[in-house]
Amino acid sequence: MKAPLSWILDYVDLQGLSLEEIGQTLTMIGLEVEEITLVGLEKPQAERLQNKYSGLPWPKDKFVVAEVLEVRQHPNADKLTLCQLNDGTAEIIVLTGAPNLYPYVGKGRLEKPIKVAYVREGAQLYDGHQPGQVLTKLKKATIRGIDSSSMIASEKELGISEEHEGVIFLDDDAPVGMPLADYMGDAVFEVAILPNMARDASVLGIARELSAALGRPLRMPEGLEIRIGGEIEQKVGLQIREPELNPRFMLGLVEQVKAVPSPYWVRRRLALAGMRPIDALVDATNYTMLETGEPLHAFDYDLLCKRAGGKPTIITRRAEDGETLTTLDGANYKLTTETELVSDTKGPLSLAGVMGGEESGISHRTNSVLLEAASWNFINIRKTTSRYRITSEASYRFSRDVHPALAELALSLCLRRMQDWAEGSALEDVIDHYPLKREDTQNTLTESDMERLLGLRIPIEEAKSILERLGFTCELQDGVLSAVTPSNRTDIESGFVGKSNLIEEISRIYGYDRIPTTRLSGELPPQLGDRRVGFEETVRDTLVSIGLQDTLAYRLTSVQREARILPGAPAENGLEYVRIANPISPERTVMRRSGLATMFELIERNDRNVDGLSFFEIGPVFFPVEGQQLPDEPHRLTIGLWGKKRETGWSAEKPGEYGFFDLKGILEALFQGLHHESIVFDPSREIPTFHPGKSARLMAGEIEIGVMGEVHPLVRQNYDFMENPVLAAELYLDQMMALVDKGFKVNSISSFPAMVEDIALIVDDDIPARRVEELIWRAGGKLLKNVALFDLFRGEKIGAGKKSLAYQLTYQAFDRTLSVADAAAIRKKIVKTLAYEIGAVLRDS
Repeated sequence: MKAPLSWILDYVDLQGLSLEEIGQTLTMIGLEVEEITLVGLEKPQAERLQNKYSGLPWPKDKFVVAEVLEVRQHPNADKLTLCQLNDGTAEIIVLTGAPNLYPYVGKGRLEKPIKVAYVREGAQLYDGHQPGQVLTKLKKATIRGIDSSSMIASEKELGISEEHEGVIFLDDDAPVGMPLADYMGDAVFEVAILPNMARDASVLGIARELSAALGRPLRMPEGLEIRIGGEIEQKVGLQIREPELNPRFMLGLVEQVKAVPSPYWVRRRLALAGMRPIDALVDATNYTMLETGEPLHAFDYDLLCKRAGGKPTIITRRAEDGETLTTLDGANYKLTTETELVSDTKGPLSLAGVMGGEESGISHRTNSVLLEAASWNFINIRKTTSRYRITSEASYRFSRDVHPALAELALSLCLRRMQDWAEGSALEDVIDHYPLKREDTQNTLTESDMERLLGLRIPIEEAKSILERLGFTCELQDGVLSAVTPSNRTDIESGFVGKSNLIEEISRIYGYDRIPTTRLSGELPPQLGDRRVGFEETVRDTLVSIGLQDTLAYRLTSVQREARILPGAPAENGLEYVRIANPISPERTVMRRSGLATMFELIERNDRNVDGLSFFEIGPVFFPVEGQQLPDEPHRLTIGLWGKKRETGWSAEKPGEYGFFDLKGILEALFQGLHHESIVFDPSREIPTFHPGKSARLMAGEIEIGVMGEVHPLVRQNYDFMENPVLAAELYLDQMMALVDKGFKVNSISSFPAMVEDIALIVDDDIPARRVEELIWRAGGKLLKNVALFDLFRGEKIGAGKKSLAYQLTYQAFDRTLSVADAAAIRKKIVKTLAYEIGAVLRDS
């Protein structure tokens, strides 16, 4: 939230405090100051500043208040004017093209001079014709034959807002010749409002916190004296049909209003706070909302009477299915019964607590305003904003639970402002229906309670003083402090939690930096490892060491998006999904059942940016369980490969593309790192997502622990992949973890040299290489240390239906150097076993 300093000063005296001290105080009490924007003021000077600053200073000799005495037409340009101006030292001619000065052309000496912001030659200011904030220096120039060395400024040029269509007209009381920084220089504190501090989403809320932290009095704004009932009940009726959704609703009436501009100081504060000024009526509601945190809505009373054919009746109710409403922003919504409305007897008027309707809104023709101040169920407001994907300043506040008591304060303030700024006549009578009165919580506290939770004994009298400064009603008796929550807060609970809330408030204002560091008095609990977390970290570390990149993907998807992993992307795949009650978008309506869909989306999104991708993701999938509210959430490891294996480097060798055996090698390296190498790649059964003949199921005995392969051509058609093959694997981490032992054997390294030899075997083409390798290991005995397949050959030389597999065999002993005879004996045993089991013969025989 943006809070101008001049506005804060209306409620609390901060004399003697620098901007640095104010910013640091706010941050230390939980209202973090993200940035301070200087509007005319000089940046504090210090070696190290605690806050971030931006903005434009207004040197006092360059920026002053002036008055326009006469406006004449430029002799050589229709859209330029010459202003006779008094800057407090002399009368000078200033050239300008501001359209809001055109109406004064040719009227001679003005009866009431126009107060303006005057900038002299040499000043630095923002360029009003460039997008954003571009600094420029004001220099002397000749424009259409007239010399110009100074100017009358717009808000954009001074850094107040983006408005640059006309120059600023200051209020009539602006002293001519006064430095502009002294008259309206300001600093805007951009404060991060955390969820637990939503009560401070207002200037008054921020001022209240400063008052409590600094021990300075809080000055409350004064509104119109109002009374319940009376004349207004003859002009409008009110019905609340569901108090659970609308605990309180108040109405006030202002007649004979004019949609004139607000005083400039109001428009300037609104602009600095990030809101665009409109007119006195709209500005009064926005100003009061930013001031108090209570959103208001203004209806055109005459339009309501015309709709009703007489006395209107405001009704708060649920929408009927199929009802429609066009809101102030021109959007049309089809409503459901979960939506709370403000309506009359003819139909909807506004989305309750979110946005008003176009038909009944105020305009420049409005003569009488019916003003609404209400309280709404914050959960229902959240659902409404999510359902229709609509946000507003009102819904931001109401969705964080605004106390019903704020409605009365805001209504009285806004009625007075409409009366003063819009020249209207406000009725002192108001309607107030409060069927579901909120009872403020009451909690008790002792010094020992605070010491137990804080480790610090704060005197109970000081705690009482802090709470009272925050607005609590306190009573101290026999060392027990009783505190009633103020009517602007909904965050203080009762019981043990309420006691903790009070202690947090006390410690926050007392100062976290004043709480000494102490050791825990209790014994630390034993450190117990989480096997799943440890296992997943081992998997993650292993894959990263291989060269893959860890990713994080959406768990939310849609049935249609996930169906793309199947050929043809069937709209109904027959699977049950965990569905989201309030989806954030049509593309995020269910929880995913497979990690492959999100991995394919990652590759689809990124394959145009690089030459090659090697991703993996560890995360849950979600399966609904019949009869249970919560789903089953097994964890999956998903791997995706695409493109070139490595970036092009200094070597002339071109990098190859990822293929099936690259993915298989990565998986083998993973299982080797997990010390579980007895995994079988079974290609016998097809997998719908993957290419037939280029896919396999990963088996550990009879247990399937994953699938892998090249993406099926029909599945590729469902995605916008680049031309290279896409390889993927999905492994079931829960099953993998059950197979991996907590411990594993570590073999020592032999100090004797190894012997390496190659062996080429001819076998039937239908015999898998893993079967050959199993037999080699079985026959090789303890002296065989490694088996590596390095060549596959098929051709007429070895006969039809045959293939040649070449292996590199490594022998090594721990007690001696092996001889040629030792190697020959091992080789002979291997060849004999292979011949007996699968009919293999040596290729060179």
